[in-house]
Amino acid sequence: MAAVTAVQATGTAREAAEVSETDLPFIDDPSKVKPKDARDLSRQFFDRLAVLEEGTHEYQYVRNTLIEMNLSLVRYAASRFRSRGDSMEDIVQVGTIGLIKAIDRFELTREVEFTSFAVPYIVGEIKRFFRDTSWAVHVPRRLQEARVELAKATEELQTRLGRNPTTRELSELMSLPEEDVIEARKAANAYSPTSLDAALLGNGGADGESVLADFIGEDDPSLQLVEDFHSLAPLIAELDDRERQIVHLRFVEERTQAQIGEELGISQMHVSRLITRILKRLRKGLLDPAVA
Repeated sequence: MAAVTAVQATGTAREAAEVSETDLPFIDDPSKVKPKDARDLSRQFFDRLAVLEEGTHEYQYVRNTLIEMNLSLVRYAASRFRSRGDSMEDIVQVGTIGLIKAIDRFELTREVEFTSFAVPYIVGEIKRFFRDTSWAVHVPRRLQEARVELAKATEELQTRLGRNPTTRELSELMSLPEEDVIEARKAANAYSPTSLDAALLGNGGADGESVLADFIGEDDPSLQLVEDFHSLAPLIAELDDRERQIVHLRFVEERTQAQIGEELGISQMHVSRLITRILKRLRKGLLDPAVA
């Protein structure tokens, strides 16, 4: 680990002598400091770090000691992700980056414990690692490995041929059946999801640009109408001729009640009562077919 190596590399007699002049304790192995002691010592080291010039040996010693003393925070945060199946060593290394960021940004004037300040940085860095490197859905290990080989083979053939390679060309280069190449391509789509707002160039949009969502199907509300019409057909067939004519004039030709009344030689009020009665009968038949 880079942080640990850096700390070990600074444990020289020269640095020990420099630190001894600053009233800071020289810690031979900061990684063995207990968490409770690390909290108290960290305040002393942060207080000193604030007045040191960056790049000096003393600054480097103080900063690296803070890193090693607080590695227990990283191990604690990393343990929460043990069930993810990734290497704990990798998770701890990523979490250490978050710890370093927290140390570089922490100030004692915040009047907050460093542990409370650092843990969100550490966890955030680990989550970012999973977000950037994890698969969107679970796929078998062999397909994960095939995706990597597919990417390398595709890049090599694109450079060599000056175009996108065919499945057969990839199959020959990878020494895999074409079916496995196709399966690896499908698996690659599960590595990271594409935003529905992702731009797709050259698809005939008004401005020359479309988005992925434009090409994804959606539920057609007309399909529900087909089912409704199918259910209404026998109920409408039971109406008398005048009732069916009223339904046709109102809901097919979309005439007003006044126009329907003029057509049938009755008042608008009478048309309104007839429509209300017809709709009530149809609605009852749809909700309770046994009654209809």
